[in-house]
Amino acid sequence: MSTESYDQLAIFSVVARERSFTRAAAQLGISQPALSRAMRQLEERLGVRLLARTTRSVSPTDAGERLLRVITPRFEEITTELALLSEFRDKPAGKLRITAGEHAAITVLQPALAKLLPDHPDIQVEVIVDYGLTDIVAEGFDAGVRLGEQIAKDMIAVRIGPDVRMAVVGSPSYFAKHTRPKTPHDLIRHNCITIRLPTYGGLFAWEFEKKGEELKVRVEGQLIFNNIAMRLDAALKGLGLACMPEDVVQAHVAKGRLIRVLSDWCPSFPGYHLYYPSRRQSSPAFTLFRDALRYAG
Repeated sequence: MSTESYDQLAIFSVVARERSFTRAAAQLGISQPALSRAMRQLEERLGVRLLARTTRSVSPTDAGERLLRVITPRFEEITTELALLSEFRDKPAGKLRITAGEHAAITVLQPALAKLLPDHPDIQVEVIVDYGLTDIVAEGFDAGVRLGEQIAKDMIAVRIGPDVRMAVVGSPSYFAKHTRPKTPHDLIRHNCITIRLPTYGGLFAWEFEKKGEELKVRVEGQLIFNNIAMRLDAALKGLGLACMPEDVVQAHVAKGRLIRVLSDWCPSFPGYHLYYPSRRQSSPAFTLFRDALRYAG
């Protein structure tokens, strides 16, 4: 295969993954006209359309999806082998792309990276905060971070944090106007600050458990956010009840700025895990990163 053909396939894989010529061009460091020209030449050479283009989006055609399934693991193997060449360097090096939820990125990844990276200047880590259950292979990530119960069975999972417990909280000003809920069912009468999960498209259902009884309550409210800071701020301002990780709110509860309710209904979940494909051959940089995150318990 010619160098030009390889470059065109690499460009196609990025465009198909990003579903955007603009984002793909920025990631590859080339101009949009050059990228468009490479895609047009590839489609002409193959005699099939690989991308369906509209004024707002780009998506793979059926032929494009088939080609993407074929070349993605090959490019992954090449990338891994290139990374493994760093074994011949004096120090581990390379770029790692990680997807994680906001809470995991802040409480687990950031502290670990603050310790790891100063001693390893040749390692670069890109963290993409995403609440969706990302397909790390299709999206070109080295690994992802999710709660243990959310990880697919065909992945290797390494525990990197303690169990996570949720807390339902509201401000004193909110409870001055509303009766405190005694059971999760009472939440349907409250103004709840919610989050939408992109993987499922719906609002996140609050999960509860007590004496073996499990409940999922689909709460509603005036506010929907996709980040922790805005949900916390809204709860502190008395705009509704929020269900958040316990460690995020405990200082505010201790100082009386927030009041916790339904604590006997809030279970712990398996802690955060780093997950990656079972067929992945780890580079020295990735091995170092993984070991730095490993939870000793």
